Amino acid sequence: MSWSVEFYQKENGEIPVLEFMLSLDAKMRAKVQQTIDLLENTGTGLREPYVAPLKGDKYKGIWELRVKFASNITRVFYFSFQGDTFVLLNGFKKKTMKTPVSELDRALRYKHDYERRTQNE
Repeated sequence: MSWSVEFYQKENGEIPVLEFMLSLDAKMRAKVQQTIDLLENTGTGLREPYVAPLKGDKYKGIWELRVKFASNITRVFYFSFQGDTFVLLNGFKKKTMKTPVSELDRALRYKHDYERRTQNE
């Protein structure tokens, strides 16, 4: 099966994951891109340590790409859409053991917005 990866785009044209990636240094950005490519090539067969589902019923269906380079850790949230497409929602630099609720809720908002706008097309 072939997989595709899309970047969620807000109604105002902003692309949160792309903006996040551009804020990273070159080596980390390359590592994030490498992990996105791995997701695209492997699909739902990709497992830990590269991906993990978010915990809690509220966030069901949202996964995180886990990227580590040296001592830096980043996360990119995504979900599977219509079986063969992954939609990248948002990313952040992980600085604490627990993922900030604000980042989780942002991913959920973006997912709902994407689904709403896609249904109306």
